[in-house]
Amino acid sequence: MRDDLGADVPLTAPATRIVSLVPSLTEALAASAPDRLVGATDWCTHPADLDVARVRGTKNPDLAAIRALSPDLVVANQEENRELDVRRLRDAGVSVWVTRIETVEESLDAMSRLLTAALGLDDPDWLTEARALWSTPAPRRLSVAVPIWRDPWMVVGSSTYTDDLLTRAGITNVLAHGPAARDGRYPTVTSAEIDGAGADVVLLPDEPYVFTADDGPEAFRTPTQLVSGRLLTWYGPAMVEAHAVLAAIGG
Repeated sequence: MRDDLGADVPLTAPATRIVSLVPSLTEALAASAPDRLVGATDWCTHPADLDVARVRGTKNPDLAAIRALSPDLVVANQEENRELDVRRLRDAGVSVWVTRIETVEESLDAMSRLLTAALGLDDPDWLTEARALWSTPAPRRLSVAVPIWRDPWMVVGSSTYTDDLLTRAGITNVLAHGPAARDGRYPTVTSAEIDGAGADVVLLPDEPYVFTADDGPEAFRTPTQLVSGRLLTWYGPAMVEAHAVLAAIGG
């Protein structure tokens, strides 16, 4: 059995004690096999009633606490988690499944493979619904810019899950495509570059930076709209809700 990066995952049976180091995958596992999830990061906030051991953050997990939970599988992500932590867990004899997700299709396939191959489950209803909702890209109708941080300003760029999600929703990310596009997955820009990129609206998510209504008029002449960061960046059950919310933006 191999994970998304081609690394061996030495499971001899479906995983029954899982620690998740990725908030979106935690929500997906909790919605699909809640009795198998025994640990998660402090940033794993969905579902709200999740009651499992906490193992610190995605970038600084408590490896001793993870090992003490005796997991038969730890779930991680290439972008969210450090290769060093994955390697140390594997060196300690812990099986780790690393996902690699940069597009909507990759997210659906990666979650299906994790649930079926590593957990021995059929695709859950939420995954079947998400696949149906996102299978057909919507016509282009709106252009946006999406900051994810300020001081310095950083934005969503190309080759990211969020950019592909927006594209499939009929929304053009002007700082990833077109004359204002910048190189990189999360390029650093100025507020003036965001404001002058030609977007119809600047989307201000509440994570990783917690943008508020005060951040819009203060920084941009372009209209702004607050949006859930979870719906822009979390693959999993959030994809079902995201489809309806993104369809309504700019409406």
